[in-house]
Amino acid sequence: MLLRFVLKWVVGLSAAVLAVGLLLAALVWVAWSLLKSLATGRKSAPAMAFSNFRQFSRRSAWPGNSPFADKPRPASGDIVDVEAHEVKASGRAP
Repeated sequence: MLLRFVLKWVVGLSAAVLAVGLLLAALVWVAWSLLKSLATGRKSAPAMAFSNFRQFSRRSAWPGNSPFADKPRPASGDIVDVEAHEVKASGRAP
């Protein structure tokens, strides 16, 4: 019974120390990145990550999937007829 109690405390304290350590490491990384961006004059990595996230959340990776899209989407039952044509291979490598 006592061993189980001690084991629970050890595991719980270990998890807490790990969580606090990861939080401190992330905080140090953000602070270092911000200081480095102030010294170099470029945007910091966290700022770039959040600006990229905002940019890509505004426009979807697939056209028409964005809820903010201006174009009306065709109904799912509509049939779109497309003419196929052969694409000749050019001499250039991709």
